[in-house]
Amino acid sequence: MSNKNVSPLVKTALELGPVILFFVAFVLLKDREFIVAGTPYKGFIAATALFIPVLLISTGILWKLTGELSKMQIVTAVLVLVFGGLGIWFNDERFFKMKPTLIYLIFGGLLGFGLLRGQSYLKVVMEQALPMVDAGWMVLTKRMTAFFFALAVANEVVWRTMSTEAWVNFKTFGLTAALFIFMMTQSGLFAKYGIEQPDDTDAA
Repeated sequence: MSNKNVSPLVKTALELGPVILFFVAFVLLKDREFIVAGTPYKGFIAATALFIPVLLISTGILWKLTGELSKMQIVTAVLVLVFGGLGIWFNDERFFKMKPTLIYLIFGGLLGFGLLRGQSYLKVVMEQALPMVDAGWMVLTKRMTAFFFALAVANEVVWRTMSTEAWVNFKTFGLTAALFIFMMTQSGLFAKYGIEQPDDTDAA
């Protein structure tokens, strides 16, 4: 386990920076077309080509600073590389648009598998950040599993029925807002099942 301490602002910037950069690049390039080796590429593909190395670099910096990466960060980086790469290789933006769906299905499936075994895999990942009794972790894991599956369905509906610009807005702001709102609505759960941690004064 890493003992390195990193500023929360730096950590947040490294995690959200690539997503914001992708949004900005798309806004600037969405109406442009680029010819590479005689093949025309839309601005979305160009923004994707910029996003992939930036995400990998920021993930690498985060690992260097903290000494560790969560399974979610590793899976996300791998899927971005694979699906983003396929989208660029085949010049087909659908690959990149399907990536969030697969990510949420994987996370929802893993959590659901743990629940079938009577375990909370979410606790393993987040226990230090959110100390709770086991009953609380089981409830939160059930809710998070359903939430991930709902996000997967939402992403499929948006990219298949709406414009690329609408999907980019949904990916950049909608999914982030949904996760924030979900965690805020769990405040009652945290209050009910949370474990108070002794402060330094009490320990002394």
